[in-house]
Amino acid sequence: MMNYMYYFMLNLISLLMILVVVLVGVAFLTLLERKILGYVQLRKGPNKVGVGGIMQPFSDAIKLFSKEFFFILKSNNYLYYICPMLLFMLMLSNWLVSGFITNIYFMNYSLLIVIIILTMSSYMFLLMGWSSNSLYSLIGTMRVISQVLSYEVSFILIILVLMILSESYSFIDFIKWQNYSWYMVMMVPLFLVYFISILAELNRTPMDFIEGESELVSGFNIEYFGSGFALIFMAEYGMIIFFSYLSLLMFTNLIYSMMMYLYINIILSLIIFMRGLLPRMRYDELMGLCWKIILPFILNYMVFILGIKFMFLNLM
Repeated sequence: MMNYMYYFMLNLISLLMILVVVLVGVAFLTLLERKILGYVQLRKGPNKVGVGGIMQPFSDAIKLFSKEFFFILKSNNYLYYICPMLLFMLMLSNWLVSGFITNIYFMNYSLLIVIIILTMSSYMFLLMGWSSNSLYSLIGTMRVISQVLSYEVSFILIILVLMILSESYSFIDFIKWQNYSWYMVMMVPLFLVYFISILAELNRTPMDFIEGESELVSGFNIEYFGSGFALIFMAEYGMIIFFSYLSLLMFTNLIYSMMMYLYINIILSLIIFMRGLLPRMRYDELMGLCWKIILPFILNYMVFILGIKFMFLNLM
């Protein structure tokens, strides 16, 4: 009984540490993005609150969470208020598969858990846009359905290729199989396609059609403000950190080293730089890229990997 309570407390402490690290990471990721985009455009970014703008994320949080709350006429109130909270909870649920020694959720089928949670997140966008009772948010919702679900197909197929190589659903086995050579080195084209897919999954430039300011005035979240908007914002930036961590688990074995933090920061910086350097695509180009280029490429890659495995199996 004492051993059980000891490991239960260790697991609880691990989860609390993840929660604190993710929330602080989300806060300072917003500052990092504004600083990088500022210097890309030859300006400083936030630099007034605290030393060099270091307190800016906390002042933004206080401002958003202390704003007055309104009831929107003819909106579906229950769904409207619950969905941002559920989206934020789903983002935090993804972090249950983190590789702590005492973490009981780092399980044999952790990849399937991640895929299920990501799929459920798409429904939150759908319900938020519909329940807001706004034409702009409805158009943004229709774009969510076509864009996110389209790129989820390619994203899951990339995971399937890696699962075929590792012969496992567990991130632990992914890391073990990369002791001598990273998948990122072995399969550079697949990693590049993965990076493009997560840009579309995260609604980041040049694929931010769901929140297109020029035509949708912020898209599905146009009717959200104050704490609701803050939760959506935190969920989006938490998912950026999570996808960077996911690429670390799937394409490298750096999980228990100090290089892990450098790698995650590089991926985060690349995602932010895309926003500063690239213009928005056309929507038909986005769909064409997914169904006509990325999907056939991944299917061919899968056949190639299966062919190599069968060849070595016959040789043995």
